[in-house]
Amino acid sequence: MRDFNYEQSWKKLLTPEIVALLTQINEYKGKQNQMLTTEADTLSQLTEIAKVQSTEASNKIEGISTSNERLKKILQDKTTPRSRDEEEIAGYRDVLATIHESHEFLDVLPNLILQLHRDLYKYSGRSIGGSYKNSNNVIAEEDEQGNKYVRFRPVEAWETAPAVEELCRAYRYAAENKLADPLILANMFILDFLCIHPFNDGNGRMSRLLTLLLLYRQGYMVGKYVSIEHIIEKTKVTYYETLQQSSYGWHENSNDYEPFVRYMLGTVLKAYREFDERAQIMTAEGAKKPDQVRAIIKSSLKPITKKEILEKCGDISEITVQRALADLQKTGEIIKQGGGRYTAYIWNFEKE
Repeated sequence: MRDFNYEQSWKKLLTPEIVALLTQINEYKGKQNQMLTTEADTLSQLTEIAKVQSTEASNKIEGISTSNERLKKILQDKTTPRSRDEEEIAGYRDVLATIHESHEFLDVLPNLILQLHRDLYKYSGRSIGGSYKNSNNVIAEEDEQGNKYVRFRPVEAWETAPAVEELCRAYRYAAENKLADPLILANMFILDFLCIHPFNDGNGRMSRLLTLLLLYRQGYMVGKYVSIEHIIEKTKVTYYETLQQSSYGWHENSNDYEPFVRYMLGTVLKAYREFDERAQIMTAEGAKKPDQVRAIIKSSLKPITKKEILEKCGDISEITVQRALADLQKTGEIIKQGGGRYTAYIWNFEKE
């Protein structure tokens, strides 16, 4: 069986690039903790946006989707699922809520992982929820010509339960005894979880939910306010590439965690930067909603679309954003670029 021992292996990952990522993340973590203490009510708006984006993006990666209108109703628990996709979206919503609300009490144990997986499928009636895979599975990909090939062969079905047991034991031992950096340790765990691939279905979504759980338990709460899943979905080609690179030689205990860990740390850092930017806009003393739109465009180094502005604007409506954009164009403070779905706006620094 694979040797899950993190006590020494994590030290190999302390490259200059990874150390720099860790340093920046921890600096943002300190700022985050201070802001959460003083601006908790204001930042609750960001939580609601992140829930929507996380649920949509994590399921979208797996080809699971519904309309925007239906998604919002499901997330607000104002409707019942009408399709298999919607059943799985509702399950993700509930597991995400469990992690948001109870992470302090959720220890990394096989029974917890099974429970969360069960809840992921509780609306679908599928018997796979809460049970390990009952047959061997493979991780397959399809090239541009439509040819499918096996990228990775996870552990066999009969090995799954003891592998997950040992994985959780090794993680808890290293975490409780502070034998490894918590961010590196968390992402090594996720890579190993994906290589075990313990379920017939839902492994990718479970890995992203577990990522949030491990981060939250170590005090890295950024995923509650900025969707880490959304960032992964936008960079999923790189996500899969680094996952593949880090899985080579996994069964022989010779794989290199570095590509996947570096990618995930970069994702967390991007989330913190977005949180810092959005929080500053939302907590600016006396800032009116049109002023928030103005500040977002001015702080952007590249043209920004209306959709991107809405993502950063908390609870500001699309109508308010549209009015603000029209007013800013009239005063010449912003410049409109492109047209139709490609319309974007950039700050007119020559006007200052």
